Amino acid sequence: MLLDDRPTEDQAFAVWLGLVLRGGVMTAAAIVAVGAIVYLAKYGAVQPRYQVFNGEPADLRAVAGIVADAAHGSGRGLIQLGLIVLIATPVVRVLCSIVGFFREGDRFYVFVTLVVLGLLTYSLLAA
Repeated sequence: MLLDDRPTEDQAFAVWLGLVLRGGVMTAAAIVAVGAIVYLAKYGAVQPRYQVFNGEPADLRAVAGIVADAAHGSGRGLIQLGLIVLIATPVVRVLCSIVGFFREGDRFYVFVTLVVLGLLTYSLLAA
């Protein structure tokens, strides 16, 4: 008699969370790479002027502006969008963990993960 080689539910859950993390990081990297290519194609030959400080444009200081710039193909907007996706990846992982623990009926880990989600949300929005 052969042992059952199918993964357990816990193993499948861990693989799923790994795929969420890997997918988020790869998506963010691809968006940043495209943004860098667009930005360098437009401004790669421009000499930087270090004597003058230019802060971040107003449209790149809010999520709505970043998404709008990225939708219009702005290199800076795409790079910023990629960074937002990278920051959002662990948050999505925590949300997926809550769903997984809830489906497993593990109330303690649902509670702990909700606390982690609260701390993440606070740290992102308290600035």
